[in-house]
Amino acid sequence: MLASILPDAARASQLVARNTSGERLAVSRDGKALVTYLAGGRVRRVLAWGAVDALLPSPSRKQVELRLDYSGGWGSVGRPVWKTLRNVCGPYTGPALRFVVVSCTAPDGTHWALQRWRRSQANYGLPSWKPGHGAWELRLSHWSGSLARLEVWRDWSYNGRWHHLFGRLTYRGRPIHGFATTPSGEPLDSHGRVLYLDTLDSAYGRGWRRENAFVARRPTGAFCYGLVPHTAHTGERRPPGNGRRYRLAVSGPGVTPDVVWEGPGLHDFRHGDASDRAHEAAMTVLQRTIFRGSESCRP
Repeated sequence: MLASILPDAARASQLVARNTSGERLAVSRDGKALVTYLAGGRVRRVLAWGAVDALLPSPSRKQVELRLDYSGGWGSVGRPVWKTLRNVCGPYTGPALRFVVVSCTAPDGTHWALQRWRRSQANYGLPSWKPGHGAWELRLSHWSGSLARLEVWRDWSYNGRWHHLFGRLTYRGRPIHGFATTPSGEPLDSHGRVLYLDTLDSAYGRGWRRENAFVARRPTGAFCYGLVPHTAHTGERRPPGNGRRYRLAVSGPGVTPDVVWEGPGLHDFRHGDASDRAHEAAMTVLQRTIFRGSESCRP
């Protein structure tokens, strides 16, 4: 099992604001996006430009990011661009998105989208206990072609004792990963990506609750997580978060959209059941294949 990370570690797509409403998106012919929203009782206008898609992981190159002007143009070009920006972004024609607020496709064929979700939450189904927990983050992306691919499989671990998930994160067929983390698992470079695991109707209660967060590992972009008892920051012992369903969400590499996987949970392992034994054997082979060359997660 990978180390959990601090739940408020932020990475791209690109965070624009928190706890917003009335969001609108417009894009000019020269590739500048205007994001308009309400926050704190005021209308806000953010100009964004300068990045598309993502770089493949490299220890020598910083990941791409959008430039953001929260003055609507005054800070970057010395005039209120938002007053004259003419929208040319048409109906969205790209791949299906989750958490989407508004999306569109520009004349050059690239796509823009605003997504909103509660990325930062307390782990192990606990109530919010620090600033930022539970905030609805508004995130902007700009890309062409396919999204990052998040593959997830479910099985059991420790001879069937615990429920277990594993998988990999890729972009255009190549692994997505960072190069270093803090002791608690927070990425130390712009390529690292954190996956946020939620569990539905678990021992934590009804509805979706945050289980934990972890990173995709180098060099394969793979990850694994066992649903086992944990000790919370309060010292409280929390039960395994086995759920009826699971959801994994991750910010896309560079300025690509955030992607989500969702699937049903498994029943408890039945040692006398041939189909359970066969499934576990197949998943062990698959996990060894995915994690070949990695020391971070062994079946």
